[in-house]
Amino acid sequence: MKKLLVTGSSGLIGSEVVEYFCREDWQVHGVDNNMRADFFGPGGDTRWNQQRLQAIHTNFRHHELDIRDRFGVNQLLETLQPDVIVHTAAQPSHDLAASRPYDDFDVNAVGTLNLLEATRRHSPEAVFAHMSTNKVYGDRPNSIALKELASRWEYDDPAYANGIAEDFPIDQSKHSIFGASKVAGDVMVQEYGRYFGMKTCCLRGGCLTGPNHSGVELHGFLSYLIKCNVEGRPYKVYGYKGKQVRDNIHSYDVARFIHAFAENPRCGEVYNIGGGRGNSCSILEAFDHIASLSGKPMQWEYVDKNREGDHICYISDLDKMRTHYPGWDITKSLDDIFREIYEANRGREKTFVTVA
Repeated sequence: MKKLLVTGSSGLIGSEVVEYFCREDWQVHGVDNNMRADFFGPGGDTRWNQQRLQAIHTNFRHHELDIRDRFGVNQLLETLQPDVIVHTAAQPSHDLAASRPYDDFDVNAVGTLNLLEATRRHSPEAVFAHMSTNKVYGDRPNSIALKELASRWEYDDPAYANGIAEDFPIDQSKHSIFGASKVAGDVMVQEYGRYFGMKTCCLRGGCLTGPNHSGVELHGFLSYLIKCNVEGRPYKVYGYKGKQVRDNIHSYDVARFIHAFAENPRCGEVYNIGGGRGNSCSILEAFDHIASLSGKPMQWEYVDKNREGDHICYISDLDKMRTHYPGWDITKSLDDIFREIYEANRGREKTFVTVA
């Protein structure tokens, strides 16, 4: 039986990867210490997801471990010697990174190095897939010529008709403190692939989403937006007239790509993994979409200042992924994503009302 280690296993992508590979009959080990609750408070707590995974999957084992614990990480890799490592654990918020820069860098950069070096020492033939972020490009995407449409910003340069590709520059831009720490981890993952010949890849995510996301105001755009609509509370829009565009990819399609890479790995690769043009929407468009599902008009407030380093329009170019792995493509449409997150939030709201 093949063996998988997933960090951040109670989070959105981590838990999806756990479930996917459990269904494939792998022996799955998860690392998580619920740091998201420390970062974001009760709304970010992921214990419910950990407990759900343990209850459903007999081939899943949870390990309570902080990836900043170098000795603990090294010991775990020496004991398990997994075939595949999927690294999804992270501090994911722009705003929080600015107030807690040491925690941000220690998790995103040092934690990634701890895992890479432990893998090199104890499982050098293992596949290492790292969840990076499109924030490694900083605010350079904002330098692309744009045009303003009724409900969104759009690229006004035909070179970006399919979105942003992996050769887009990352230098001479404002990344935010979070983006800078993710650049450090991203480049280190590439270097362990190129320098040591390890089978590594960086997945530079757009908006990763799905029904198991514990979305909060500081992280989890679509999940949190839909939660606000269901619960009837206002959503704050930060700048750009609410026309900023994101491409949304369901966590299941991320897990499917990781499986494809694990079966045919490469060294030091980079992929922009997002929903592509077909799954893109602006905040204003998202308001209309969820309102049509729930029947509730969106309550929202406008703050006339964008977040530092935030993208005005970001769409991932998926051509490289589709070329390297022609058996993979997006299977969950934007409609599917909205419906699944809405139904999950309605279910949690009913459970809360019943318990109360």
